[in-house]
Amino acid sequence: MEQVTIYGRSSCGFCVRARDLCESRNIPYVWVDMIEKGMSKQDIADRIGHPVYTVPQILVGSEYVGGFDDFSAYVRRHEAQTAS
Repeated sequence: MEQVTIYGRSSCGFCVRARDLCESRNIPYVWVDMIEKGMSKQDIADRIGHPVYTVPQILVGSEYVGGFDDFSAYVRRHEAQTAS
């Protein structure tokens, strides 16, 4: 899988779960803490090209995936395809 980029906050449970999922599956990822970087949801929306209402916002390579639930489903599909 291509490198994952996770935009989120350390205080967000779903953001932490997204990072944990990457770590447990050895998926390379970059964590962008929006608080640490002084980023607003609009800043993230400008970068990813999609409106941002919640975090995390996750990309795989340059492909926008969505939030944690979308990413978790994406990982399951990817694992099923590579196992076939």
